[in-house]
Amino acid sequence: MKFMRLGNKPDTFYTGEATRTMVSDLQSDLTIRINNITYLLHKFPLLQKCGLLQQLCSGKGDTTLELHDIPGGENAFELCAKFCYGIKIDLSAHNFVAALCAAKFLQMTESVVKGNFVSKLELFFTSCILQGWKDSVVTLQTTERFHEWSENLEIIRKCIDSVVDKILTPTTKVKWSYTYTRPEYAEKKHKSAPKDWWTEDIADLNIDLFRCVINTVRSTDMIPPKLIGEALHVYACHWLPDVTRGRSDQPETSTSFQITQEESLNRKKQLEIIVSLIPEDRGSVSVRFLLRLLRMVNLLGASSAIHKQLIRKCSLQLEEATPNDLLLLLPLHDHESSGDYHQTYDIDLVMAVLEGFITHWRKSYSRDEEQSMILISKIAKLIDSYLQVVSTDANMSVEKVVSLANILPEFARPEHDDLYKAIDIYLKEHPQMSKEEKKRLCSILDCHKLSAEARAHAVKNERLPLRTVVQVLFFEQEKHGGKATTTTTTSHESRKHDIIQPQGIKITYYTGDHLRNLQARPGDQSNKAEDDRRRSALSSKSQKLERESEQKSRGKNVHEIMEEGISKQNLTKVKIQRSKSEHGRRKGLGSYAAIVGFDQSKSAKESTCWARTKTNP
Repeated sequence: MKFMRLGNKPDTFYTGEATRTMVSDLQSDLTIRINNITYLLHKFPLLQKCGLLQQLCSGKGDTTLELHDIPGGENAFELCAKFCYGIKIDLSAHNFVAALCAAKFLQMTESVVKGNFVSKLELFFTSCILQGWKDSVVTLQTTERFHEWSENLEIIRKCIDSVVDKILTPTTKVKWSYTYTRPEYAEKKHKSAPKDWWTEDIADLNIDLFRCVINTVRSTDMIPPKLIGEALHVYACHWLPDVTRGRSDQPETSTSFQITQEESLNRKKQLEIIVSLIPEDRGSVSVRFLLRLLRMVNLLGASSAIHKQLIRKCSLQLEEATPNDLLLLLPLHDHESSGDYHQTYDIDLVMAVLEGFITHWRKSYSRDEEQSMILISKIAKLIDSYLQVVSTDANMSVEKVVSLANILPEFARPEHDDLYKAIDIYLKEHPQMSKEEKKRLCSILDCHKLSAEARAHAVKNERLPLRTVVQVLFFEQEKHGGKATTTTTTSHESRKHDIIQPQGIKITYYTGDHLRNLQARPGDQSNKAEDDRRRSALSSKSQKLERESEQKSRGKNVHEIMEEGISKQNLTKVKIQRSKSEHGRRKGLGSYAAIVGFDQSKSAKESTCWARTKTNP
């Protein structure tokens, strides 16, 4: 940074606690009070160059003046006084604004005496400060304390024009010193400055000056929106450190949010201005940054307009997010910060963004159905991956997991393997769940959309409720029913399906037509005895099951019976009462089916399943 030195006399200005004076043989005849400081000075050198003091001391002897409203206070006045005495002073971007405002206040202009303080300061401003990058930024930063004076003297406008002009300079021509602390840049040798070399320096400005710089840069249409977004991100990280928190690898503490009311209002203002400056161009800022801004909006209680604006921006870019981007932690409150407390993921925020996405997606669906389906499937995978992570949270409720999963339409998930994995993780991490909670959680799972591997895992998954296991088995039969071998009879079509499950369990499925015609089939004497035996066995088992069911349940359905008394490793002869609303929706299946399950006494773990269906009237 550049500086200017004026005067050549040694500093003989004595500074005490409350009284400051010039060491001299002459007696002081001018007393000036500024705030709590008293200056004992001499009229001759001061009145010669200060037009204001000439007016105030005209025709008086010893004079006492009150100059409490001088800009810059006592420090700025001392610079002016030392200039009048010819004492050596150094001026730089750090004290230039204060010195100029004070000199203007004291009327130290050319009309009073040639070569006065104001003219020298203005020359230093135009020839040195405005020519340098750091000098312009620091000078602009110091105008915050003298905003009105700086506006009237056009210091702010000239500094902003200088800063913007340098930002627009091609990076190959940038020769000014700048602050750039990115580690990846320091590791390499570069011939030119990086494109965002200016972002860290202007992040030191207050939010009003920063807004002026960004708006001026944007008005030129010479800087890409993504670079504007990077400047906003750097500024937010500098002034709103909580924006960089909230990820699982960055735990928060209650002290993160213990701020004064004044600081809270200032942060809210900064946040709202940052959001208003985000370019409309998609991709100008990352979805991770948008989500963290949205989280800060919720924490600081920003306006609803800003909240809606961020929800819209997040929704439009949700497809670019990763599961890690969505992992935002709720802050700890004071009473939660002590003791063994685990933070909870902010799933409500993700739900709000997802709902906004669905609203926007439905509006655009009619324009390009194919791309819309690809997009909604991609979002479904993102949400399912996110659910797998938050399911490990000990404080995550079943209702929130189910609510988030149900926001997406049913057709958004062509398969449910990822959703099944999230459910399994949740069951594993929450072993104390009640039966009702397990039912509620598993209600979001569609067994028809599970792959063979997922079905194989589900059948032997001890954490799943038995109701879900039975559904998986039944849907497995239904899935493979049309692919089994077919034997034709004289009057009816009969089928027998042998399904080999991935875990090695064999299920033999007989349709209702085959069961009704086992006895009436002519011309097949070799198999008649075996068919009669099977039919008799099936009838006997069904009757026995019916009696047991009536005694035990008295109106309960099969799923409740199984959950009360049947283990997963040894499913026994059970009659499943199925209503049309629950299972009969698939391929016109009727009111009930009989399933005979595992028999572990067989070496191959084979078990035979007879399913009898009754057609709808």
